[in-house]
Amino acid sequence: MRENLHRFFRAARGAGVHVSPAESIDAMHAVAAVGFSDRGLLKDTLLLTLAKSREEKQSLADCFDLFFDHPELDKSPPKAPEDSPEEQEKAANDNSPSESSGGGEQSPEGAPELGQLAQMLMSQDRNALAAAIAQAANAAQLSDIRYFTQRGLFSTRILDLMGIQRLRDDLEALTASNPGDAERLTAAMEGLRDAVREAVAQALMLYGREESENLRNDILRNAPMARLDPRQVKEMQTLIRMIARRLREKYSKPRKRQRRGHLDVRRTLRRNAAWGGVPFLTTWKRRHRDKPRIVALCDVSGSVAKVSDFFLLLIHSLHEVVSDVRSFAFSGHLVEVSDILETKSPEEAMNEIMSKAGFGSSDYGRSLADFEKGWLNIVTPKTTVIILGDARTNNLDPRADILRRVSERSKRLVWLNPEGRMAWGWGDSEMPRYTPFCSLVRQCTNAKQLERAVSDIVAAYQ
Repeated sequence: MRENLHRFFRAARGAGVHVSPAESIDAMHAVAAVGFSDRGLLKDTLLLTLAKSREEKQSLADCFDLFFDHPELDKSPPKAPEDSPEEQEKAANDNSPSESSGGGEQSPEGAPELGQLAQMLMSQDRNALAAAIAQAANAAQLSDIRYFTQRGLFSTRILDLMGIQRLRDDLEALTASNPGDAERLTAAMEGLRDAVREAVAQALMLYGREESENLRNDILRNAPMARLDPRQVKEMQTLIRMIARRLREKYSKPRKRQRRGHLDVRRTLRRNAAWGGVPFLTTWKRRHRDKPRIVALCDVSGSVAKVSDFFLLLIHSLHEVVSDVRSFAFSGHLVEVSDILETKSPEEAMNEIMSKAGFGSSDYGRSLADFEKGWLNIVTPKTTVIILGDARTNNLDPRADILRRVSERSKRLVWLNPEGRMAWGWGDSEMPRYTPFCSLVRQCTNAKQLERAVSDIVAAYQ
C-alpha cells in the first residue's frame, strides 16, 4: 500500500497537484483507515486530503482514474480458423490427458510442456496476467519512465522479466507439434504485447508528464515572445500564468517573523541596569524594510502587440502580490488601468485595456507628458517605477527630460525592453537617450528574462 501511494503522489505532482510531505502523511493515514476495497471511497479520501482548489481536484480525479485503471488483456484477440466438428472431436481425443493417470496438469504424450506464461495465455487467465504485468513493471521500475523515447526500452524489460524468451521457445515447439494451439498462442502473445505497451503508455502519462511539460516549458521559456506562432501564443499565456502563480505563492504569503539580527549590546546593558547588568531582557538590531510601492507603465502599441498580453498578465499578478500598485497603459496616450486589473480576470482585463489604449502608434513623449501632468505626484522616494516597452517613438519627441524628473523623484526606475540589445538605438529607438535615467535596464525578449526581472523587483521589498 505504501509503495503504491508513493507512486500515486509522484503522479499527482506531475499532474500539477502540490503534495507536500505532511499532506502525503495525512493522506496515508486516511487511506489506512478507509482501505483499498472501495474505490469510490478511496478516491474521495485522496481528493479531500490532497486537493486544495477546484482545478487541483479535477486534475487529481483524472490522475486517480488513470493510475488505478489497469489495461484490459486480450480485449479482442484474433481468432484462429475454426476446425470442422470432426477435426475438433479428433483433436480433443488426441490431446486430452488420461483420467487414470491422475496428472491433469501434465502434458499429453508427445506434447511440449508449456511454461507458466504460456499456460496463463492459453487459459486466458486475465487476473493472473494483469498481476504478472504489474509485478514485472515494478521489477523493471516502470515508475522511472520520463520520456516517450523510453517506451520501447521499458516494454522490452517488462516482457523479458515475464519470460518472453521461454514463451518464444514454447511457441516454436507448439508450431511443430500442434499448429492449432500455436496459432492460438501467437494471437494471445500479440494481445500480451499490446497490454504491456498500453501499461507503459499509461505509466508515461502518469510519471513522464511533469518531465515532458518541464522540457516543453523550458524550450518555450527561452523562445522569443515576438516570434511565436498562434499555437505557441496560447501555450505562452499558460506559461505566463504559471509564472504569475509562482510569484503569488512566493511573495504574497504573510512574511515570516524577521530574524532577530545582531544583538544591540549598548541598549541591552542599559535596559538591564536594574539587575546589575545581567541580560534578562535583550534588544536586537533589526533592518527596516520599506512597504512596496510600484508604478507600472506598459506600452501596448502595435510594435509590441505580440508581447503586450504577457506584460499585462504579469502586471496583473503584481496587483495580487503587492498591495500598493498603480498601473498604466499607453500607445498614443496614457490611461490608468489599476481598477481594471484589480477587479477583473486577466482575460477580461487585457481585452478592455487593449480596446482602450492598444494597437496604436507609440508616442512616448506624449504618454510621459500625460503621466507628468496627471500622476507625477504619486511618485515618491519609496516608489519603484517600471516601464515595459521598446522605446520606439516613431521619430517623435521622446521627452527624456520628463523621464529624468520621474527618475529623480523615485526610488528606482526600471526599464524592461522586449527587443534585443542589438536593436537599441537603431531606427526610431530612443533607448540610448532613456538609459542614463534608469536605475536598471533589462532585456526581456523571452519569458525567462521577464520572470527573472519581475521576481527581482518584487524580491527587493521582501
